[in-house]
Amino acid sequence: MKCPFCGYTESKVIDSRPAEESTTIRRRRECLACQKRFTTYEIIERLPLVVVKRDGSRQSFDKVKLINGMVRACEKRPVPLATLEEIADEIEQELQSNLEREISTVEIGEMVMARLKDVDEVAYVRFASVYRSFKDINTFMEELTKLLTEK
Repeated sequence: MKCPFCGYTESKVIDSRPAEESTTIRRRRECLACQKRFTTYEIIERLPLVVVKRDGSRQSFDKVKLINGMVRACEKRPVPLATLEEIADEIEQELQSNLEREISTVEIGEMVMARLKDVDEVAYVRFASVYRSFKDINTFMEELTKLLTEK
């Protein structure tokens, strides 16, 4: 790390601590040449995720859209927003750790449904009905029957 005061390239770390919800590391450093102290921040470099929609179009991953979809499914249900944000964070983390840079809406939808099923079954059915776009009452009933037999 180059010293901002004298330009010397060697420094020692005096203190390290997480910053900004543990997504950044704050390091207090001391230059080995001039002994002046300075602060650096390390952040995780995140590669952009591209979502492939059903029509083949592509757009960048947006966690806000993911949360909004779950909020609509959980409308008038006792599901706290913090839980939905946690689910969105888990999904984003899983996608980031995956080696694929492109992910289909189908895969994202399945990830959401798997988590919503454990949180609120009504929200799960609501999300599934929009996501899977049930054609008629029979396909809707099949999904409900699957849900009931898994209990």
